[in-house]
Amino acid sequence: MAAPMELSCWGGGWGLPSLHPESLIVMAYAKFSGAPLTVNTIGNSWRAPKGDVPVLISEDTVISQPAKILSFLRKQKYNADYELSAKQGADTLAYIALLEEKLCPALLHTFWVEAENYCSVTKPWFASRIAFPLRLYLPGKMSREALNRILLTKGGPPLYSLTEVEAQIYRDAKECLNLLSKRLGTSQFFFGDTPTTLDAFVFGFLAPIYKVCFPRVQLQEHLKQLPNLCRFCDDILICYFRLTVAGHSPAGQNTADANLQKLTQLVNKESNLIEKMDDNLRKSPQHPPRKLTTLKLAAGGEEISPLNRLSP
Repeated sequence: MAAPMELSCWGGGWGLPSLHPESLIVMAYAKFSGAPLTVNTIGNSWRAPKGDVPVLISEDTVISQPAKILSFLRKQKYNADYELSAKQGADTLAYIALLEEKLCPALLHTFWVEAENYCSVTKPWFASRIAFPLRLYLPGKMSREALNRILLTKGGPPLYSLTEVEAQIYRDAKECLNLLSKRLGTSQFFFGDTPTTLDAFVFGFLAPIYKVCFPRVQLQEHLKQLPNLCRFCDDILICYFRLTVAGHSPAGQNTADANLQKLTQLVNKESNLIEKMDDNLRKSPQHPPRKLTTLKLAAGGEEISPLNRLSP
């Protein structure tokens, strides 16, 4: 009997099982390969993992990063690629590299760097899954890490300014979407009628762009001009996750929007409170540190210092 496997990942919204691309990749591959994963979504608790997500736990084995998790699942005989030829396997690696290079920077920018998207959607959504007071710190840390990753990969010559970098990453992303659309064509999946690793990666990258309601949507607008990629995402959501194309009813969407707005206000209030506390501390009178008094004398009348007391 196979050992039980548990996947810890970020939860979903907007009709998606997860808003996190890496979590979506693993969840989709598990569905494609029939891997019996127990999915635990991160909630607002101190026990939620704060490192790399998703995380797969099987007995004493703990694995993070999608590529390593998928490799582990294949070793457990849950292989969505067993019918692929050697050439198709090579094509899979090439297209995944294309996604990482061309589409990932724009996805990071859309979620974590674009100020309006980050403040109104990304920050409050992720903060709602993180316990106080970490919710005041971790989203900002994730935003800085996303920007650093973008600049590390795209910020060299001849792109010296952030504006130039932003323009280039969106050009690259749109080119990548066009290539994916051409490669998919009228097929249901990228290698025919059966989904594989490549389909899991493409779905993980595309679905958040396609579904999340952002104020700034230039990449989403381009994606929606490629109907075969939109149909590809909808088919996977319906067939493998049993979700409707809309995700929920209009009334449910209104409730979700209202809750997100309230959460945004709460996070902003907490941030302002922390800033005021910091200002008050800086303005408060500063007193010199108190001197430690002598605790007792040794037998010979020699004073024993605190450092001597701690030494063996």
